[in-house]
This record gives sequence, C-alpha cells and structure tokens, in this order.
Amino acid sequence: MSNRVVITGLGVISPVGTGKDVFWKSLLEGKNGIDKITRFDASEYKSQIAGEVKDFDPADYMDKKEAKRIDRYAQFAVAAAKMAVEDAKLDLEAEDCDRIGTFVGSGIGGIETMHGQYQKLFEKGPSKISPFFIPMMIANMASGHVSIALGLRGPSSCVVTACATGTNNIGDAFRVLQRGEADVMVAGGTEASISEAAVAGFCSMKALCSDHNDDPAHASRPFDANRSGFIMGEGAGIVVLETLEHAEKRGAHIYAEIVGYASNNDAYHITSPAPNGEVAAKCMAKALADAGLEAAEVDYINAHGTSTHLNDETETQAIKAVWGEHAKDVSVSSIKSMTGHLLGAAGGIECIATALSVENDMLPPTINYETPDEGLDLDYVPNKAKAKTVRAALSNNLGFGGHNACIVLKKYSK
Repeated sequence: MSNRVVITGLGVISPVGTGKDVFWKSLLEGKNGIDKITRFDASEYKSQIAGEVKDFDPADYMDKKEAKRIDRYAQFAVAAAKMAVEDAKLDLEAEDCDRIGTFVGSGIGGIETMHGQYQKLFEKGPSKISPFFIPMMIANMASGHVSIALGLRGPSSCVVTACATGTNNIGDAFRVLQRGEADVMVAGGTEASISEAAVAGFCSMKALCSDHNDDPAHASRPFDANRSGFIMGEGAGIVVLETLEHAEKRGAHIYAEIVGYASNNDAYHITSPAPNGEVAAKCMAKALADAGLEAAEVDYINAHGTSTHLNDETETQAIKAVWGEHAKDVSVSSIKSMTGHLLGAAGGIECIATALSVENDMLPPTINYETPDEGLDLDYVPNKAKAKTVRAALSNNLGFGGHNACIVLKKYSK
C-alpha cells in the first residue's frame, strides 16, 4: 500500500511578489506583474516586456561571495527552498537528512551566465572564462545548490521538460514518497531566462506577445479572443512534500494532499500541441484515475493558459473531452495572466496557487479577459477572484517537446 503525501511548506519568488502570503494576496487582487524589461536594453526587440522579479536580493538568503558563484535561476531556487522549509517548520537538525530529498528543475538553466561568458570568450579569449562557468550554467545545479544549502542527502534529481518541468519534479517527488524511499521531499521549479539570447530566441519563434509593448498591463490575456502570445516571466516555486505519517508525527500544517499525477507526450511537434488537445486530455484523465476521482469531483483547474492561440484552444478542448457535460461546472483560471510564463518554474508556482485555492476555497482570476473567443466558453474566472468550495483541483502544464504533466490536489481530511 502506498503512502499518502501532503504539502506542508510553500516557498515562492514571482513577478507579483516574494513569499506565499504576498504572492497569494497579489493573485486574489488580480495584480499585474508584467512591465517593461529592465534587465537589459530591449528597445530593438519585438517583445519588450516581461514578468521580472523586482524585490529579490540574494544576500537575504546566502553569503554575498557565494551568490556571485550561483546563477540567478539557482539563487531563486535556494531562496524559495529555504522559505518552504521555514514555512513547513521543518527542523532539519532534528531530521534524518538521508531521508529528505531534492527534486528541483529548470527548463533552461543558467542562460544568463552562458551569455555573459560567451561574450568574454569572443571579446577577451578563453583564458578569461570563469572556472564557475559550467557549474553556474548547468540545469541540475538548482537541485544541487538546494541540497548543499540545506544539507539534504536523500533522493536527488532534476527533471527538465520545458514548461512542464516544475510539475514533473513535484510529481516525481510525490512518487518517491508514495514508495517510501524518503520521508520528505523539497520539490519544484525555478527559472531566470529574461536575457538577451532567450528573449531573442522566443521572439524569432513568434511565441511572445509583441503588440502590447506600450501596454504591458494588458499583454497577457489567456483565453481572451485578442490574445497574441505569451509573456516571459521568472521566479521559483518550491514545495515541501511529506508522507502523511511523517507530517502527522510532527504536527505539521497541511495545505493539501497530493492524490494524483500523470505525464505523457504528444509525440507530435517540437512546439505545437497535438490537435484538439487529445493527448493532453489523456494526461488529465490519467491523473484523475491515479487520484481515484471522477471529473465531476474536481472543482477547479489551474490551467497552463499561456495566452497563445494554440495552447488556450487545445487546453480548452482537452478539458471538454475529459469533463464532458461537467466542463462548464469546473472553474478554470490562468495565473499567467498576472505572472507571465515562468517556463520551468511555472508548475512550481502554479502548484502553490492550486494548494492555496484548495485550502482557502478561493480561486485566483484570469485577468484581462474581455472578449470571449468562439469555442472557448468555460468559466475562466474572469478578472476577479471567486469564492468556491474546492474539494479537489488539477494543475496542468504542457511543454515544448510535447511534454504534458498534470497533478491533482485534494482537500486534506483524515
């Protein structure tokens, strides 16, 4: 018999605020976190806006000298992990840290470091490359640095599945706990890709919104007929997961129980989702089956909802395929309307938002929803937060490469 798994700690760094309380308050207020890019001169870029983290100082979470040797994406991970452990009131000195693991992923890794070191290489030659270049760049170092900072010696990994990264890491950590291979897992996603090369690359793909450079507050508009591309975001979302037995023994506060998880691949295209959302629907259905729930028992879906034409259409079609006649009874919202798309960190912060929805019976809105689109006719929680009893909720993330990941959370009860 597998272990029950619960969420006991939340750590978040996002474009709408740092810390779970500020983050949650901002979401419920419909706060916009999108603005002009300030991390570099984007005046010649087609898309000049992003969801930047404006209130982060690595010195608040680590030694200044150490911070210089860690890429921004990994700094976010360490900071969010420390927040999550503190929020869980987990006394690591009293725990067996061989039984606490770390699954933290990044979709892209240290691209800011890579860009800076390439400039040095081309301008000053190979002797000027930093000895920290490789360990700052590689995507597994977020998980590595979290383990080192907290002294966690249990199962450790870094799943990289583009926009599904955060959800896959949390889901895989859930499986580790179910199997009894650890007592606690620190899991989630992190990303800091608002850099010259990354933004230029996404612009070249025509994936980013480029027609709201002078109106960033209204640029991200999932499910709205006038959506025109996603907005880059950055940050980290890390959760502390525990077996229910371990959490109960120490009297931990439980936000929600994880009851189901599934992942699959469209096997269709490097960036476009499969037509009609057919394979994403199978992923959602598998997650519900894993949870032992019927679709009608789910009250809320935290959607991938990127504000791109194809994603929002196919995700809606997938929801309709799974929920059938109950599709209009389930509420669906996308916090990317406020935060932008955090890529590998999206699943992390969206799991946190979903857990808080389950605990508080409140749904964050999809802001900037003004014009309904043909066929997109679900309850997208338009513009204002909504009070609703949430017995169970599902969080979707659908990534480049065809990766789909879904996780199901349920209100905890003994």
